[in-house]
Amino acid sequence: MVSNNARLDPKTRKPLPEGIRYRADRNRYQVRVWAIGLNGEWRERSFLVPTLSEAKRFRAEAQTRIKPDGAMTLSGWHSQAWPAIRDSVRPSTARAYDVSWRKRVKPWLGHKKLEAITVGDIEAAIAGWDGSASTRIDALAFLSRLLDNAMRAEIIPLNLARLARRPRPEAHHSLRSRALTTEEVDLLIASIEDGVYRRYIAALAYTGMRAGEGAALKVGDVDLTAGVIHVRRSLSTGRTGQIVEQSPKSRKERTVPLPAKLRPHLTVAMQGKRRTELVFTGPRGGKLNGSNVRRAVDWKSIRVKLDREDLRIHDLRHTLATMLFDAGAAANDVQAVLGHSSMQVTEKYSRARADVAVRAGRALDQLFSADERKKQGEER
Repeated sequence: MVSNNARLDPKTRKPLPEGIRYRADRNRYQVRVWAIGLNGEWRERSFLVPTLSEAKRFRAEAQTRIKPDGAMTLSGWHSQAWPAIRDSVRPSTARAYDVSWRKRVKPWLGHKKLEAITVGDIEAAIAGWDGSASTRIDALAFLSRLLDNAMRAEIIPLNLARLARRPRPEAHHSLRSRALTTEEVDLLIASIEDGVYRRYIAALAYTGMRAGEGAALKVGDVDLTAGVIHVRRSLSTGRTGQIVEQSPKSRKERTVPLPAKLRPHLTVAMQGKRRTELVFTGPRGGKLNGSNVRRAVDWKSIRVKLDREDLRIHDLRHTLATMLFDAGAAANDVQAVLGHSSMQVTEKYSRARADVAVRAGRALDQLFSADERKKQGEER
């Protein structure tokens, strides 16, 4: 119960304004602000300041500036916002977000009030997070998504994660340098025992399908007559480890080529199967994923044979894109086959810029040769 003295200013002994009282035990003025919370209920928040003039000014500003749920911690907000975020993204993205929250965002910022999180707090967290730059960028992206939702709910006025300096990605090789040569592709396929895994890896190498798209391929998606494959779905591992069927990453179906070198592999893989059955399954009929394929083919030994210590299954996509450009395919055709969302990504595989020095050198040689011939003609 509040004493009558708490409603009087200890200096003037006059009644304090509505919403302000004096806390003798803290030697501070307590400002109370009422506002409507997330669920539509009226809620009170209180703050302590040293002087009456500050209390009056603070209360006047707080009527419009202070949000009733701003004192909620980031962990508290995560509990409310996570179901909606999880259901709005692909299962693989939700799984990555979950790891980012548990391993990085929550330990560093989960205890902080939403309204108290600063750019400095976020940058300090980024610096303290373990993992590569791309891993920390992913964690920052999830934090930004949480704060975006809080901003839309009018809990905070601004998403400060958008102002934080992003980690600088490590220097990495170009996508072309990750691609295999045609000889290496042949060696890769020959290194895998004849069977479903060899046929599956061959399909990825010769079509540029993502691993999940190849695993989701059904007999009815393969048109041997037209020599094309229709990419209509993808398999992904969900948050609890279950295999989930979804649309391709671009969320659009596309058509990829079926070259002659792949035709024998697919013909055997589809033999005796109905249109609705998967083309590639494990020896016991199970669905394929990156982990069980790498384990089954002993991916480490394949890396040794190819002298590619960092080779990934995803590099087979880079391989196909590079081969298409080298074969003279137009950039927009390569984009359509690979299912890239922008031409910017596709052009990373083109030799156009990589060969500019060679073309410039030839032009200079021609210029100097012309000058030399001119001089020789004048001397005669």
